[in-house]
Amino acid sequence: MPEAYISNVDSSPAKLSALSWWARSVVVVGAILLIIGSLIAVFRPIMLVSPHDDINNAARIYAGYFAARNFALGIALLASLALRARATLNGLILLTAIIQLLDVAIDCFEHRWAVVPGVIILALLFFLAAARLSGHPFWKTNTWGQRE
Repeated sequence: MPEAYISNVDSSPAKLSALSWWARSVVVVGAILLIIGSLIAVFRPIMLVSPHDDINNAARIYAGYFAARNFALGIALLASLALRARATLNGLILLTAIIQLLDVAIDCFEHRWAVVPGVIILALLFFLAAARLSGHPFWKTNTWGQRE
């Protein structure tokens, strides 16, 4: 990677402190929700399924994967925010938003309509926070080119 390209990446603490209070709140609340979800998956996986469903060993294994993913993502979001790692935080916010959209697709496929609106709102808030943090919303085509 050319040296000039690396030097143009601005992750200064002053720029990150310009992140609005609502975007910081989205990151913190979203990270806390991810961590709480991971703890539920480990300690009370029955809460993740319908009341008439049973939890077997296979479901516990997948709940463990879910817990690992969400816990790691929640901690990484909080650590990036605390360390003011702007580029890392932006990537993690986008990843979280995409995961939420995939969760919406699965919820729709499995007819869990009650949770769909909340997960969509969370995904949209993460996308807006990423756009605010980067100043270059990912949905604009000029964002994907190399900046020089």
